[in-house]
This record gives sequence, structure tokens and C-alpha cells, in this order.
Amino acid sequence: MAYTTINKSVDYFNTKLYTGNGSTQSITGVGFQPDMTWVKSRTTGGSTNNNHCINDVVRTKGTYGYPMIHPNLDATEYDPTSGNEVITDFQSDGFDLGGNENSNYNTATYASWNWKANGAGSANTDGSISSTVSASATSGFSIVKWTGTGSSGTIGHGLGVAPKVVIVKRYTSTSDWVYYTSTIDGSMDYLYLNLTNAKVDSGNPVPTSSVFQKNDTNGETQIAYCFAEKTGYSKFGSYTGNGSANGTFVYTGFKPAFVIHKRTDATSNWTMHDSTRSLINTADERLYSNLSNAEDSGGDYGDDILSNGFKIRTTSSSWNASGGTYIYMAFAEAPLVGTNNVPCTAR
Repeated sequence: MAYTTINKSVDYFNTKLYTGNGSTQSITGVGFQPDMTWVKSRTTGGSTNNNHCINDVVRTKGTYGYPMIHPNLDATEYDPTSGNEVITDFQSDGFDLGGNENSNYNTATYASWNWKANGAGSANTDGSISSTVSASATSGFSIVKWTGTGSSGTIGHGLGVAPKVVIVKRYTSTSDWVYYTSTIDGSMDYLYLNLTNAKVDSGNPVPTSSVFQKNDTNGETQIAYCFAEKTGYSKFGSYTGNGSANGTFVYTGFKPAFVIHKRTDATSNWTMHDSTRSLINTADERLYSNLSNAEDSGGDYGDDILSNGFKIRTTSSSWNASGGTYIYMAFAEAPLVGTNNVPCTAR
């Protein structure tokens, strides 16, 4: 497959902040029609429900909008009801919200992270188990849905290159979010996105350019979010901590817009930073994918977001234990290639 440089990262990934109104509203300024949106409240706003919310176009839209799954919980998919809608529709420049308090509580502030794939998806028969796939080979992102057969099988992902990260959720019954990655030691390891556990070797082969392998529960429907690395736009890797406040520098080849990192050899939270919430270094406004907590900041915990990567600025063992191993996934705000000029008004 020919290599394609992404000219503007914000054509495929963008962070959008907004304030809830408790009713309905349209969130614009994303810059494209999202195919997956991940929303998290930054403040409680008096709400008792502050869970992370993921909506995507591949899971079928119902009467009251798109069904929601919570990355911080092992819960089943939530099908919204009247007056309690999450995302009711995806639009050319953003998305429409209903009144669900996880995503639109009055006066609460929210972060949304938005990815572009390729619309509602189409049939894929590359694997031994048929799937529905929405894939952007340009940005290296696909959304994959399939129903398990009760035995090990392969599933097509549609990217044309091997993904380095595959995040899987069985959403028709209670199950953890399995985060598969080949970035630690070249084998297919896994962690749980909704838990703090250290990594485990899955025993599965690494994905190929067309399929990944999964041991499936019979009759259970699953969703996977697959990410392949693209120069100047995305980077998925690992680093070793040094235990110093002058911490490890991680080269990505671009200025990160969004970074998630997690310790792999011990328990820790999944930390989420972005350059939209943190306009200056050190970027210490943080959320955690495994927790419903409001945004945290200060306490000498954070990253410097730099033109060509990020640098850890804490001695916390969750970020930077001496000799500790960590994984990360990063998406670009401004690459070292292309003309990805983001105006201040977009931030």
C-alpha cells in the first residue's frame, strides 16, 4: 500500500471542549463528521453520573440516538431513552447531544475526542469471522463490529497495515475493555482499559495487514477500535521511566494533541492529557480512562507537550518509576510534515 502523509491532523482527529446545558444542543467546531466520539465530564456539575462515554456510527443508531458504552466500566451497552439521549446524531462539523447527564449535564464542562473513520461501515470477509468495518487507511483508524462464534478466529480490520493497538469491548454482556498492543516487546500483550492491572501476554499472534485474532464468546457482539501508526499523525509505543522530575522524553515526530499513557509492569491508572485543556506546559490537566473522577490538576504531575513529542515531568510511579515500563498512544496537533496549521480559535 502506498504511503500517504496526512497533511492536516485535525482532518482526522480533534479535541472539542464544551459546556452542558441539560437539554439538547449541537456541538460544532470539530472540523469533520466524527465516526467515533469519546466524551468525559471535566467537572461534576452536581451530576451523579460522570462516566466516560463512547459513541460510534458502526453500532446501530436507535430511536433515541446512538447507543453508549462506558470505557471506565465493564457494563453493557446503554440504549438511550427519551429525554436521556447521549449523541442523537453526527453532523458535518460535530455532533448533536440529548439530555443524558454523562455528556450534557447543565453547567458541567466536557472534553470530547473525535476520530474520523469511513462512515457507517461495510461488510468485511478477510477473517474467518465476518465483520462490519469502517476504516480510514489514511489515518490508520478503523471501527470493527462482529458476533462471536465461540472459538478462536480472525477478524478483518480494513486498514491495509497491521494495527499496533486494538481495543475490544464485548458490549452485549458485562465484560472488561481489552487493550491489545504489540508495542511493549513485539508480542501481543493486553491490559484492561477500565482497570489498573499490569500487562499480560495474550498468547495471540500480532495482527497482520488484514486481520487480528480473537477468542470469541459464542453469540456475543463485540466492537473493536483499531489503530495503526501513521508518520506525523499517530504514534503508539513504550518508554522506560527514569525516576526523575527531569523525566523521560518520548519522541513522536509531532506535537501531540492527545496522549494516553499507562504503566505496564505494575498497577496504575490510565492518564489522559491533551493540548486543548492544557494550553501551557506543564500539561497537568488530567483525566483517567478507568475512573469517573472529575479532572485533576497540579500536584507536580504532568507532561511537557513539545513540538516533536512529550516529556514526563514527575517522579510519580504511575508516570515515571525508575526502570518502570509504560505504553502510550498519541495523536498529532502539529506534525513535522504537512501544513497542519491550527488557528488559536480552534483551540
